[in-house]
Amino acid sequence: MKKSSYYLLATASIVSIALLAMIRRDVPVEKLKKKFTNKNSKFINIDGMDVHYTDEGDGDPLVLLHGVSASLNTWDGWEKKLNGDFRIIRLDLPAFGLTGPNPKGDYSIDFYVNFMKSFLERLQVESCYMAGSSLGGYITWNFAASYPQMIKKMILLDAAGYPFVADTTPFIFKIAQSRIAPIIKGFTTRYLVGKIINDVYGDRSKVTAEVIDRYYYYALREGNRTAFLSVVKRLDFSQYHKLKTLKTPALIMWGDKDKWVRPELGKRFNEDLQHSELIMYPGVGHIPMEEIPEQTAEDARNYLLKDFVIFSENLN
Repeated sequence: MKKSSYYLLATASIVSIALLAMIRRDVPVEKLKKKFTNKNSKFINIDGMDVHYTDEGDGDPLVLLHGVSASLNTWDGWEKKLNGDFRIIRLDLPAFGLTGPNPKGDYSIDFYVNFMKSFLERLQVESCYMAGSSLGGYITWNFAASYPQMIKKMILLDAAGYPFVADTTPFIFKIAQSRIAPIIKGFTTRYLVGKIINDVYGDRSKVTAEVIDRYYYYALREGNRTAFLSVVKRLDFSQYHKLKTLKTPALIMWGDKDKWVRPELGKRFNEDLQHSELIMYPGVGHIPMEEIPEQTAEDARNYLLKDFVIFSENLN
């Protein structure tokens, strides 16, 4: 064998070994339940999915919806701060957390809206407040459009809703929508997850090892990576015209350092919605409820408990 051929073969072998070392296998959900459930965790079967949720506190129901690749844990700070004033209902949405994939493979906005209707009916919730982050915000305002009688007020945190401009599409979404996505989905290293989490925080010093581990292990939940690709491919923000028809009062929370859904879109929500207020948080990224939980929870409490008549008068 020629020396050049030997070096080429050796290099190829090293690269292959390195790539194999980066492959991460799916983790069985039963194993993750031992790690992430607690005494407040509950499961309810809806459309063939064992939906993980918690239902804590007293008062009017406040339903909290997380974003892409997150979980009900993203609201831990709000639950601690608000469970004395509200009945806090959190869940892992289909495709994420312990709930995992939809057996039917449907991740359209219509699916998520109908799923939430079924979920709330099973919990005997006839009306509620609803807060949603990113994808959860997208589901929230679409739910309000479909069932306005069920949502008394809503809170949108860095919510999705308007089409991405090509150069503002998050890098991980571009990868997920590419042809190579099914091939590289197995290379979900903790390092890669850490890079993504750092990208959605405005203050990276607040990104702890515990936060990275949570996102990392939930990503490895069996079926979640394939479901993530399907969710991203199904994103369709053509419904934004509905926003101008919504009468549901809304508080818009936004981090002014959000790289995923730019701050100008928070201002656009405020312009398009009929009854809205906007809070822009300096130095904060895409997930304010994680980065500054106490401040955002307090702002949420003040808004939700504020009398709507006073709120309406302030609009004039």
